[in-house]
Amino acid sequence: MHRFTKNRIYWGILILFSVWLLISFSLTDEFHNLGRFVMQVTPTLIGFAIIILVNVKYLLPKFYLQKKYLFYFLAATLLLTATVVLLFHGIFPWAEWFRLPPPPHLESMTEKRMPPPGGIKWIRELTPFIIVFLGSTLLELIRYSNIKDKEKLAAELKFLKSQVNPHFLFNALNNIYSLAVVQAPQTPESVMQLSEILRYMVYDSNEEKVPLKSEINYIENFVDLHLLKDSRGMNVQLDLDKSAPNLMVAPLLFIPFVENAFKHSKIENLKDGFIKIKLKTDNRNIAFQVVNSVPKNNFTKDEVGGVGLENIKKRLKLLYPEDQYDLKINLTDDQFDIILKISIQ
Repeated sequence: MHRFTKNRIYWGILILFSVWLLISFSLTDEFHNLGRFVMQVTPTLIGFAIIILVNVKYLLPKFYLQKKYLFYFLAATLLLTATVVLLFHGIFPWAEWFRLPPPPHLESMTEKRMPPPGGIKWIRELTPFIIVFLGSTLLELIRYSNIKDKEKLAAELKFLKSQVNPHFLFNALNNIYSLAVVQAPQTPESVMQLSEILRYMVYDSNEEKVPLKSEINYIENFVDLHLLKDSRGMNVQLDLDKSAPNLMVAPLLFIPFVENAFKHSKIENLKDGFIKIKLKTDNRNIAFQVVNSVPKNNFTKDEVGGVGLENIKKRLKLLYPEDQYDLKINLTDDQFDIILKISIQ
């Protein structure tokens, strides 16, 4: 597939040649004389190759894609005209190669038949080349548009992930700093967890998809670092299904919901604060749920959701078709509940 994409122009010319030969052979009455047929279609095929190569390799990138539309139109007109003149008009030596006498049974008719007017002859000769020129332009512009869409998608995903990462670093460093101040024995383990988090963010998160076990490990490290912040313990429940570790998902897909829960639940309130994180897999389906307490300080939905949830909504639209995921968000007076369901194709 990669080789076909790399040599798309030459494959396109070959396919076009095959189609044109098939159409010409089916419409001509020269099928009994293969040599004569080949000589008749050869200049047209040569013209097709010239127009496609020049248009795709030079005219489109040099003029059209640079928004020099007038120069592109003039260059295209010159290309089409020059191709017809070079191949079909007798001012060049090679024109004799393609000039064949009519078959014997048509000689008398040819002598009596008047040649078509110059304008009609030019239109007849130009028409197939104009069609090929417009077709090559359309296909190349579609390909260029697809490339730009992919580049835009990659840039947007990179930007959205960069917005999420600083939050993780800030929270993790704060927790480790607190441990180091009191010289807690858990400090080395926490440093190792932070190292795993950083490795995942720097390396694995650049992949298009990662194993589900990597996301689960990331969530566990993230939660552990937060739990170390308060030695009294926090009301956090983790229920992460590890029965399908090799399901491939987009990296950093679930953690914004977890981060949002820690940010807005007031989990430090040991009486009322709580967070419940649950992940279940069924065949190739993933259901991820985060439920957290909402303080009584009249938070609005936007304040509870934060920028992280808006980012994840954008990422989901970019990464998955609408029929492959379902995100439900529910806010009541005392809790915030999100459920994300993903179908892995």
